[in-house]
Amino acid sequence: MTLVRYEPLNLLNQLQRDVNRLFDTSRVGNDESGLMASDWAPAVDIKEEADRFVIQADVPGVEPKDIDITMEKGVLTLKGQRVSESKEESDKYKRVERVRGTFMRRFSLPDTVETDKINAKFKDGVLEVTVPKGEEAQPRRIQVEGV
Repeated sequence: MTLVRYEPLNLLNQLQRDVNRLFDTSRVGNDESGLMASDWAPAVDIKEEADRFVIQADVPGVEPKDIDITMEKGVLTLKGQRVSESKEESDKYKRVERVRGTFMRRFSLPDTVETDKINAKFKDGVLEVTVPKGEEAQPRRIQVEGV
C-alpha cells in the first residue's frame, strides 16, 4: 500500500489563484471597444486627498518614453510597454517569470477633475499621476417667474 500525502489547503490555494487570475483578465486589458489586449497589469494605488487624486503604478523595467497617459470622457488610461531584452538562442534560461509586452489600466474619475492640470512623474520604476480636483457644481434653487 502506498501512502499519499493529502493537503486540502493546496486545493483551496489553487482555486484562489485561479479565481484571481480570472478576475484580473476580465478587469484589465480591455478597453470599451474590446480591441485592446494587455499582456500584464501593473499594481496600482489610488489615494484621494482633499484637492487631488494621486495614482501610483508599479512599472519597473518600463521606460518613460514607452508610457502613454490619456484622459477622455472621465476615464484616465495608462498604457505602456515593457520591452523584451534580446535573447540569444544560446541563452539557456531555466525559468522566465518577468512578463514583457503591453499593459493598460483604466480608471473612471469624477467629471469635476481639472483635466488640463493632470501631471505625471516617473521615478525608480513608479509612475505617479496627479489629478487635481475641480470645483463641484453647487446645488441652487432657481426662481420661477410668472408672466
